[in-house]
Amino acid sequence: MAGIYIHIPFCKQACSYCDFHFSTTFTKYRNELIDTICHEIHQENAYLEEQVVDTIYFGGGTPSLLESNEINQILTSVSDNFKLTKLPEITLEANPDDINVVSLENWRKSGINRLSIGLQSFHQEDLDWMNRAHTAKESYDAVKMARKYGFNLTIDLIYGLPKSNLSKLQKNLEKAIELEPDHISAYCLTIEQSTALHKWVENGKIEPADEDEQADQFSFLVDYLSQRGFYQYEISNFAKEEAYSRHNSNYWRGIHYLGIGPSAHSFNGTSRRWNVANNKKYIAKITSKDDHFETETLTKEDQFNEYLMTGLRTVWGVNLKLLEQIKMTNVDFSNQLAKFEKQGLIERKKDSIRLTAAGKLRADGIAAALFA
Repeated sequence: MAGIYIHIPFCKQACSYCDFHFSTTFTKYRNELIDTICHEIHQENAYLEEQVVDTIYFGGGTPSLLESNEINQILTSVSDNFKLTKLPEITLEANPDDINVVSLENWRKSGINRLSIGLQSFHQEDLDWMNRAHTAKESYDAVKMARKYGFNLTIDLIYGLPKSNLSKLQKNLEKAIELEPDHISAYCLTIEQSTALHKWVENGKIEPADEDEQADQFSFLVDYLSQRGFYQYEISNFAKEEAYSRHNSNYWRGIHYLGIGPSAHSFNGTSRRWNVANNKKYIAKITSKDDHFETETLTKEDQFNEYLMTGLRTVWGVNLKLLEQIKMTNVDFSNQLAKFEKQGLIERKKDSIRLTAAGKLRADGIAAALFA
């Protein structure tokens, strides 16, 4: 099984915290970019080496800005060039302000069966400084409306925000639970360079939450969702009744995927590659059949470290025998692992290791200490 990620670099406006590749001025070349995405799908139909495609993910940017004919055009290109399972998971990232009866009906007709709705917060003051295009009321109404159309629903929330506290987080979670989503992705705010938020922090306009406050919010979040039937299968992802994201789970488990569109990434087990993050250059390179991506061949150490880093984030953990197949572990690894076990940060089950609740608070540091 394999997956296909399709990056749609369109946005109505720039969110203050976002450093993904997108453009708010795309009207003039919109049709050309959609055609180019379809051309890339055809050009790269051998990348997955005839593996059956089980997941298709429209990310962005804001894929919910696509017209139904554009979604159909892209999905037809995928089905014409790849073998698909009978019931692939097809996810569309959607903003609340793009969700209405017409869009929902069209998405269902196109074959979209999973929506990832970017709410981020139910507090209007948060949405204002984030420069989100939707309101808190639209967030609530959009999820209720989407629920009626039978989509597998996941919602995105951000915690650890400036001026946030446990009370505000609890209100966000109460609203989220009330809407009965199948899945919740909850991400701690990170302040990325080249964003408006980074400039505001530097200029003293906004004071970020400190790490202790963010850690407290994470612990509260995990406990709150767990008590309400949401299983934490990855550090930032919680699912009810095993409604895991098949696509994202494949990322964490090392399954191969092809990235389509400007800035999209691909992985085939031994190398990674990433497309040019410029819409006009992307169109020009695909059209002229020039290389539109850069490639990095993964060394054994890279493969070891990557599997360790992603595996430790999940409930499935890391298989030590598989690590040994990639690169024999050394004395330092064994000693460091034993240290984390003694500290109660890692637990071992047969031939696998995974992070404890305390370990999840230090996931990146633990992985780095165990790297080859």
